[in-house]
Amino acid sequence: MVSDGGHIITSTNPSGHHSARRDKKSNAATGASAAGVRAFGSQALAFYFRAPAKAFFRTRVDYLAFARAINPRVQAQESWSLRLTTPALLAHAIRTHGWSFIPAHVLPPLLANVGIGAVLYTSYLQILGVLHPPSSRSLKRVYPPPPHSSTFTAGFAAGTIQSLIAAPLDALSVRFRTSDILSKRYTNMWSYSSQKLREIGPRGVFAGFGINCLKDSLGYGLFFMTFEFVKAQGYYRFVAMYYGDLLRGDLLSPILKPRLEESGGSGSVDVIRPHYAIEPVFLGLAGVAASVAQQTVAHPVGRVQEIHHRSLEYLDREARKEQSRGQMLRTYLAAYRRTWEICGARARKMGVGWRGWLFKGFWWGTIKLVPSTAAGLVIFEFVRKRYGVEVEEVRIEEDGYDILLT
Repeated sequence: MVSDGGHIITSTNPSGHHSARRDKKSNAATGASAAGVRAFGSQALAFYFRAPAKAFFRTRVDYLAFARAINPRVQAQESWSLRLTTPALLAHAIRTHGWSFIPAHVLPPLLANVGIGAVLYTSYLQILGVLHPPSSRSLKRVYPPPPHSSTFTAGFAAGTIQSLIAAPLDALSVRFRTSDILSKRYTNMWSYSSQKLREIGPRGVFAGFGINCLKDSLGYGLFFMTFEFVKAQGYYRFVAMYYGDLLRGDLLSPILKPRLEESGGSGSVDVIRPHYAIEPVFLGLAGVAASVAQQTVAHPVGRVQEIHHRSLEYLDREARKEQSRGQMLRTYLAAYRRTWEICGARARKMGVGWRGWLFKGFWWGTIKLVPSTAAGLVIFEFVRKRYGVEVEEVRIEEDGYDILLT
């Protein structure tokens, strides 16, 4: 039994114990499902927004990179039309190279993106379970909900793990050149990946890793912290406030009228069940809020990252030289200082200062990211509940009746 803002909330514990193997399988299934839906859902939204899929979901490798490279309309930089949509680009590539184009060029990056997303979600669930034991028991509704410190730390750690695992994919993505494809230097995505990784070596793979890690760790820390807060704490507080006093008629909107359960025809209400639409609304709001929170880190850091990526060719050349670890470290630090100077010069040129330059285009970029990210989080939560234990209840006890959350 826990007190929350003057209301008493109780939760029944599920019967029985669940092995660690069940929990790990549930977390892995949840992570993979959410990552897959986000990846494929974001591609479906590409047609609506008339932009590449990577504009909505931070895919590590653009799955349409080869299709664009061989498309004459893209190379001619024609204005947008239906012939430049994702289906049209894929149709042209298949007509030109046959159906083998899909497994050779499209499937590898899609699988990589889904795999990295699964690493993120699964890592988050596992770490959160360590920091907040009730979250490790695969319950449909976790109460008490994890505190901000636990969700932020779990998101921060999961983002760091994702950034580390995805470092080779990031290295491949930022070094992709259309000219290499047109010159037939690489025959498919597999050959490009293997040859490019051999060329740049381990030092090249982790060049610029610091900025990537900063963006992923802080971004996903805010991402999951905001999502869990709005989804859980926000929802509990709203129903406690909204249904907390049945005598106040202004609180019982006809739209959100609860189900009332009386005891033995006595006319007194024992239990009220909140309207079924409230929780999904908070779930959607949580996805939107999480997207915006993450963008407050990802957008400005991404602006700096774009400039730093231009120094990677120089860093690749330096990495191939016979230099000591100390010399290479000084080279990396010099590249970061140069990036900082260029960013400062651009901010002064625009006359808006660092903050104005870093957040230029913030809202438009955020609006494009919200649909797929929010949808992915909704699926993430639905799948987590699908694998959860069903025998828990949360009751918010009021004077003479309970607000029952199932």
